[in-house]
Amino acid sequence: QVQLVESGGGLVQAGGSLRLSCAASGRAFSSYAAGWFRQAPGKEREFAAAINGGGSITYYADSVKGRFTISRDNAKNMVYLQMNSLKLEDTAVYYCAAKYGSSSRTATLYNYWGQGTQVTVSS
Repeated sequence: QVQLVESGGGLVQAGGSLRLSCAASGRAFSSYAAGWFRQAPGKEREFAAAINGGGSITYYADSVKGRFTISRDNAKNMVYLQMNSLKLEDTAVYYCAAKYGSSSRTATLYNYWGQGTQVTVSS
């Protein structure tokens, strides 16, 4: 079992930065891939970024590539999402997710989810 708790969301002006954190409980977290997904009002949940268990392989949605960076610290059981050059369209609830084995862009393959943290980008 893995429990995930996100933090770091908030209100930021367009062009600004935020760093989201995801604290994971449970053993052998390095065996789990992690991902960040987001859901804007009235829209479906969408993939943002993913990282493999060892932290050596990352994937990004085209919409965030070059602006967001996913990373992890397995010694601390933490996953991060550094978000730079934020845009109005980045406004959403951001969810941390984990799955055993390889990473994926597909939300339904992730077994464990956090409660979400709100990110609001203002003009």
